[in-house]
Amino acid sequence: MAGKRSSGGTVAHRLIEEHLLEGRMVPGEEIGLRIDQTLTQDATGTLVMQELDALGLDRVQTDVSVQYVDHNLLQADERNAEDHAFLRSAARRFGVWYSKPGNGVSHPTHMQHFGLPGKSLAGSDSHTCAAGSLGMLAIGVGGLEVALAMAGRPLYLTMPRIWGIRLTGALPDWVSAKDVILELLRRHGVKGGVGRILEYHGPGLAGLTAMDRHVIANMGAELGATTSVFPADDAVRAFLRTESREDDFRELTAEPGARYDLDEEIDLTAVEPLIARPTSPGNVVAVREVAGEPLGQAVIGSSANPGLRDFAVAAAMVRGRQTAPGVSFDVNPTSREILQDLTRTGATLDLLAAGARLHQAGCLGCIGMGQAPASGRNSLRTFPRNFPGRSGTEDDAVWLCSPETATASALTGTITDPRAWAAEHDVPYPSLELPEEATVNTGMLEPPPAPDEAAGIRLERGPNISALPDFDPLPDTIDAPVLLTAGDHVSTDEISPAGARALPYRSNIPKLAEFTLTRLDADYPRRATELREHGGHLIVAGENWGQGSSREHAAITLRHLGLRAVLARSYARIHWQNLANFGVLALEFDDPDDQARIQPGDRLRLDGLHEALAPEAPPTLTARNTTREETYRLHHHLSDRQRRAVLSGGTIPALAPTTP
Repeated sequence: MAGKRSSGGTVAHRLIEEHLLEGRMVPGEEIGLRIDQTLTQDATGTLVMQELDALGLDRVQTDVSVQYVDHNLLQADERNAEDHAFLRSAARRFGVWYSKPGNGVSHPTHMQHFGLPGKSLAGSDSHTCAAGSLGMLAIGVGGLEVALAMAGRPLYLTMPRIWGIRLTGALPDWVSAKDVILELLRRHGVKGGVGRILEYHGPGLAGLTAMDRHVIANMGAELGATTSVFPADDAVRAFLRTESREDDFRELTAEPGARYDLDEEIDLTAVEPLIARPTSPGNVVAVREVAGEPLGQAVIGSSANPGLRDFAVAAAMVRGRQTAPGVSFDVNPTSREILQDLTRTGATLDLLAAGARLHQAGCLGCIGMGQAPASGRNSLRTFPRNFPGRSGTEDDAVWLCSPETATASALTGTITDPRAWAAEHDVPYPSLELPEEATVNTGMLEPPPAPDEAAGIRLERGPNISALPDFDPLPDTIDAPVLLTAGDHVSTDEISPAGARALPYRSNIPKLAEFTLTRLDADYPRRATELREHGGHLIVAGENWGQGSSREHAAITLRHLGLRAVLARSYARIHWQNLANFGVLALEFDDPDDQARIQPGDRLRLDGLHEALAPEAPPTLTARNTTREETYRLHHHLSDRQRRAVLSGGTIPALAPTTP
């Protein structure tokens, strides 16, 4: 095993120690981890399967790998159905479980059927961190990282600092787990967790179920955290018992006197209903401060509020009532199992009678696939993200909140603090009687065939599934124009849009590239294509470039259009790694003020890149603005492994055997 550094005795340290293959557990240093399980979904999984094919993989080397079809369930034409057929054939070929369309959102469904305390999980979805609710080391990464883990290679990441968040007290009525994570976002914003693992501990945990913890762990991604971790304790045992998997329980808690790199405390008793205003999960205020704003839609569901409780509390609130005129009250069950249990308890009928629109089990509106709100009308959602246009409506106004807030608002027609609604109507907080045993449904999970059968399976490639592009190595000199300058917190949704127009092309890189950055510059793809054969182009950006989704499309389409380097103040973790994986050089300004000095059309020159990216060379470079006769000092955070990838034009060519 690689050299370690003394553990702080936290759950996170224990998990990393058990899976450490390379490196030292020193914050800021690169480490390599053994991965036990992987999770892919259809919006990102098609590229993963193409990458496995390009890597020449025969069969996955993990304990369990699962391919979910949950994001793009709308089959408006043949393209989605073709992708689903491709994914099923690839799952069977490579030895991967296949979760059929409509079986459920990957994160809660994986938690129900495959999650194991003490195991590591890598997923090509940024909300993979939700499985930390079970005491797993669950990390969202780019698709190529997952493909390499499936092939038995280590998962590399920068060793994070462990942020201990002590919970005390108990949540009051009409306040739930969503308000807890919104409180952290209110305090720290969308960069507050960068370079950190959030580990929750303290007496307040006793009042949070495993699914409550899922809600909190899921949206750690919105803080930019590497992952979130909870102990595997009695609450986790109870969850696994409900799923008829108590034998899978393993206790995993922090050692007495565990030491955290950073400490924080949340008194759950003091938390109130909170809401994230458009257009950032970090733009959080108290619901009471915005009460009275009219709305046109309220949606409950998604991986950020996936539990049976989250739907049951809404059903109890609307029982015998009708939602307000002009409000679309949408219900997205997060797994088929949860839909069955909602129906078994009668909650489905209560929701339907109140005017709810019941949709199939999946992500749907969370990724902009249907349920797009009307322009200029407020939409309250229990979703994890509200980036501009992510809903499928260009000028959307999406707010993020708890099921209690969304339901109270759906009943009144305006944004409503559920405490105020309850007081006005003399409604006590619902006393929920949830089934002690879940309706375990494994019928829509296809196990992988035996290796001898799998070897003869051919991948079903429809006409909308392109091959992976071939990218050339990094030149020693980049002399190219700045095609676009951007501000802070540009998300991958703005780089490579989701939604019903673009997402069906997720397997067709040349076609998907036509949508790249069009939310910021409608003409970007055309101008980038014109420059592609003449040295490419550059992008200059502010802080947290590439926040949000793990989709590597936001890196591969940029590279396909000729992007050679990004100069930014800082990067989101997953997108930064994805850029390196596809041969794009990610640089940061020594002086952040230099960003504003560069304008679109300026020509920048970077010389001596091969020497600058040589192993153990100082991580410093210089860019010369030949348009303005200015010079900017830059640096990077690439490991030697990542330097080789960038120099080679990407990770796949870097791994290719050299020809004698």
